[in-house]
Amino acid sequence: MNKQQRRPWVVGVSGASGTPYAAAVLRGLLAAGESVDLVVSRASRLTLLDETGIAFRDAHWREDLATWLARGADGKPDTFGVPEGLEDVRYWPAGDLAAGPSSGSYAVKGMLIVPASTAAVAGVALGLSKDLLQRVASVTLKERRPLVVAVRETPLNGQTLKHMVTLDEAGAVVLPASPAFYAGATHIQDLVDFVVGRVLDAAGVPHALYRRWEGELGGALRPGD
Repeated sequence: MNKQQRRPWVVGVSGASGTPYAAAVLRGLLAAGESVDLVVSRASRLTLLDETGIAFRDAHWREDLATWLARGADGKPDTFGVPEGLEDVRYWPAGDLAAGPSSGSYAVKGMLIVPASTAAVAGVALGLSKDLLQRVASVTLKERRPLVVAVRETPLNGQTLKHMVTLDEAGAVVLPASPAFYAGATHIQDLVDFVVGRVLDAAGVPHALYRRWEGELGGALRPGD
């Protein structure tokens, strides 16, 4: 792809539990032919290590990313093949506040924060820009680009709810990581893919990750659809 034509989605991964959501979003974007700029927060590295056993290293990020994206939501390695387009993923360390996406002049389509911790929600709502993830989200809002925030926390306290309202009023899509069951889930990956499908829907990225509601009761029980 011509570098002048490259216009990626920024995917920010915060420290909330839910690294399978992030992996599925990345696979979905790449499957749709989208370019990706990736920001992995310091806290999310600990969560990734705890949930998958994968140590995400700056010096070996492409190798670690390939291992991560191949892992299923049930923790089994090599569930998925290495997705096409992985060579067009660009990684920016969370501490690099001079990174490309930290500026509004850096061309991107928008940002997806998956999963979003309550700390990330608060930081973005308050405009703190304490790390690159928060800074890119702030830039995304000020440039009026799409921002989808997949909040992964329960229960939610009043302060977090206020922050979520602030994000909504600023133009972000606040999307709790809340799977539905009408799509006929039979595996943990199906539940992950439902949430990720809704994230991609909010971003306008085509996919076929879940069975859509068609107005007919019992659709989830029909075999083979």
